[in-house]
Amino acid sequence: MRVKRCLLKGLHRLQKGPGYTYRELLVWYCNNTNTHGPKRIICEGPKKKAVWFLLTLLFAALVCWQWGVFIRTYLSWEVSVSLSIGFKTMDFPAVTICNASPFQYSKVKHLLKDLDELMEVVLERILAPEPGPANATSSLNLTIWNHTPLVLIDERDPHHPVVLDLFGNNSNDSESDSPAPGRTCNAQECKVAMRLCSLNGTVCSFRNFTSATQAVTEWYVLQATSIFSQVPRRELVAMGYPAERMILACLFGAEPCSHRNFTSIFHPYYGNCFIFNWGMTEKALPSANPGTEFGLKLVLDIGQEDYVPFLASTAGARLMLHEQRTYPFIREEGIYAMTGTETSIGVLVDKLQRMGEPYSPCTVNGSDVAVQNLYSTYNTTYSIQACLHSCFQDHMIHNCSCGHYLYPLPPGERYCNNQDFPDWAHCYLDLRMSVALRETCISMCKESCNDTQYKMTISMADWPSEASEDWILHVLSQERDQSPTITVNRNGIVKLNIYFQEFNYRTIEESAANNIVWLLSNLGGQFGFWMGGSVLCLIEFGEIIIDFVWITIIKLVAFFRGLRQRRAQAPYDSPPPTVAELVEAHANFGFQPEAATGTEDHPHEQTPPIPGTPPPNYDSLRLQPLDTVESDSEGDAV
Repeated sequence: MRVKRCLLKGLHRLQKGPGYTYRELLVWYCNNTNTHGPKRIICEGPKKKAVWFLLTLLFAALVCWQWGVFIRTYLSWEVSVSLSIGFKTMDFPAVTICNASPFQYSKVKHLLKDLDELMEVVLERILAPEPGPANATSSLNLTIWNHTPLVLIDERDPHHPVVLDLFGNNSNDSESDSPAPGRTCNAQECKVAMRLCSLNGTVCSFRNFTSATQAVTEWYVLQATSIFSQVPRRELVAMGYPAERMILACLFGAEPCSHRNFTSIFHPYYGNCFIFNWGMTEKALPSANPGTEFGLKLVLDIGQEDYVPFLASTAGARLMLHEQRTYPFIREEGIYAMTGTETSIGVLVDKLQRMGEPYSPCTVNGSDVAVQNLYSTYNTTYSIQACLHSCFQDHMIHNCSCGHYLYPLPPGERYCNNQDFPDWAHCYLDLRMSVALRETCISMCKESCNDTQYKMTISMADWPSEASEDWILHVLSQERDQSPTITVNRNGIVKLNIYFQEFNYRTIEESAANNIVWLLSNLGGQFGFWMGGSVLCLIEFGEIIIDFVWITIIKLVAFFRGLRQRRAQAPYDSPPPTVAELVEAHANFGFQPEAATGTEDHPHEQTPPIPGTPPPNYDSLRLQPLDTVESDSEGDAV
C-alpha cells in the first residue's frame, strides 16, 4: 500500500508539472530552469537552437572536466608547510654520552684471547704474504677461522682470478681448495675479501673490500659479536666503563651535578652509555637562559689506554641530543667529540607537526604500525629508528633463525653465534645489503606525527692549554683517584659545553593545501563561469532526474499490467455456450454441458470457466403469500 501511495503522489506531481513523457519533461525543465543555456534551446529558432545546444553541451563537458581535476587534486591530500617562530623557556634536551670503546680491554681480554692471537697472525700474513713455517698456525684456535675466513684474491689475470688462503691454500673460481706452493702476491696485486659460506660450506660467496683495514675490522667485529652474544648482559655491563670513572666533572647552569644524575643503559655497540635529563623518573630540567653559562658542562675521561685494540679504532666520546623518554639511537644519529679538546655545541630547536592520515603517513604512538616495537621494554616513546631496527630484527629471526646482537630480542629467541648458528654471518650480511628489505621496512614504518629535532652548531678548541695542562690534570687525578700523581692524560679527556644558542624555536607545521572550502569554491566558480549556474541549478537538475525516474517507473508498471491482462485473455478451445444452455445451467444445478472433443483425449485436463452473463433471477415469477407482498410494499413506502 505504501508503494502504491508513493506512485500516486508521483503521478499527481507529474500531472501538475512536467507531464507524462520524456519530451514533456525536457521541455518543462528548459522552460523553468535558471541555467541560461537550456532556455535558449527552447526559445530560439531552429538554427540558434542547434548552436545553443552545441554550446551548452560543450560548456557542460568543460565543467565536468574541471570538476574532475579539482576533485582529484583534493583527494591527493596535498599539504602545505608553514614556518613559525616562537620564544619561550624550553626544556633542556636529554644528553646521551658513550665511549667509543664498548669495553675495557683488561676485563674482556680473556674472552678475546684466541681471536686476538688469530688476528695478529692474519695481519702478519697480509703485511708479509710469504709462506711461513708449517707450525706457525698449530697453536691457533682455527675454529673461529673456519667459519668465516679472510682470503686474498689475485686478479692479475682478470679472466681467471685465483683465491689465496692466508694460511697456505688456494683455489680458482671453479675448483676446490688445493695447496699452492710458492704462490704469493702483495697488497697492490691482491684484494682482501671475506669468504661467507652457508649450507655446511656448499654455497659460498666473497665480499670484497678496497682496503685491508676495512676487511680485518669487519671480520673482527663479526667474530667479536659472536663471542659477546653468549655472555650474560650483567657481565657485559661490568666489563664496560663505569660512570664514576668516565664522568669527572659536571655542571648544569649554576648547579653542580655528578654521575648520579645520569641514567645508565647498555648499548651493544658502545657499551655503557649515560643519559642526562632523560625524564623517566623526574621532570625535565628547564634552561633558564641561552648561552654557555646556562647549559651543561662535562669533563670526561674515556680511558683510551684501555681500549680494545682491534674493536675500537676511533678514540673519543660519542654523544647525542634527543627528546625526553626517547631511546637514543646514538650509532645512527650521534656525533663524536675529540679528546684533548673543548667542544662547544650550540643548540637550536625545530618542532615538527605532521597532520597524519590521509595527508601524511605518520603515527602518534606507533599503535597503528604493523611492526612489533622491540624497544618498548625501555618504556620509551615511538620513533622510526626503533621501528626500522625492530623490522630488521624480525626479518633476521625469520630468515636466519636467530637475532643479531645489536638489537633487542623478542621473547623466546636467541642471539646468533658461530657455534649454534654457523651460517648466521652469511645470512646477516645478505640481509644488511638487501635493498628490498630496506624498502620493505621503510614502507611498513611511519614517521612520528610530533617530533623535535635539535640542530647543533659545533666548535672546538684545544683543552687544556699547554700553560694549564699540568695543574688541571693534577686536580682531576686527585678528585677521581685521590692520587698525588697524574692518572689522567691529555689523550683521554674531553670537555663538553652544551647550551641553547637562543630561546627562539621554529615550528614546522603541516596544513591541508586543499580543504573542503577550497573544493566547493572552485567547483562553484567553474559552474558559474561556464554555465552561469548556482547550487539551485544543481537542485533543479536533481529534481528532473527524480522526475525521470518516476516516469520510468510508471511506464514499467503500465507495461507489466498490460502484459498480465493480455495473458489473462487467452483464447478458448471450445465454442461459447448457447443461451439455452446458459438458462438450463442457471435453473438446473445438476445440468452439465456436453464435453468438447478435446477433453476426451485429455481427461485430466481442467476445462476453463465458460464466459458469459447468467440470466436475471426474477423474484416476481415465484408465488408468494399476499401479506408478504403487502408488507414489502409498506416497507418501501416508509
